[in-house]
Amino acid sequence: MAHWSERLSSELIASDDRARHLIAGLTAEQLNWRPSPSAWSIGQCLEHLAIGSELYLPPMAKALRDKPPSAVPEITPGWFGRWFIASFIEPSSGTRRARAPRKIQPESRVDVSVLDRFLRSNQSVRELILRARDHDVNRIRFANPFVTGIRFTVGTGLEIISGHERRHLLQAERVRQSRDFR
Repeated sequence: MAHWSERLSSELIASDDRARHLIAGLTAEQLNWRPSPSAWSIGQCLEHLAIGSELYLPPMAKALRDKPPSAVPEITPGWFGRWFIASFIEPSSGTRRARAPRKIQPESRVDVSVLDRFLRSNQSVRELILRARDHDVNRIRFANPFVTGIRFTVGTGLEIISGHERRHLLQAERVRQSRDFR
């Protein structure tokens, strides 16, 4: 049994719940309020996450196509994947701030339908997890849609998506808790 698939699916469901809670009762103005000109709004955080997943999923799905079943119980990223996740993805004091690639920068103003887009993207990730759970996600690599020449394993890609959500949902929660939030 692929324990990682259950764990990641549960993390994505928790992200769905966090996102629903974050925007519950918000007006369009509140959804788009930014604590500073260089910071993102709650809506922009959700849009960024949805776009990121939408771009990561097709190359991962393509990499899985026609691969023989060979399930692994856990995801074990290689040294570069572990470094990348620890340095740029997971929310922590050691995580580096980096400008989002142009492909996944959110619009300056987002529509309230951004929650639906986020939830749909997470459903698509869960569907890919179901397809991937019978494969060796520690060996099957996909072409990174952001950096030419970088190839992550499918398992690392799925860990990146989940960690990325934790990071930006925390960012959105901080916006909502801001003293100046309107």
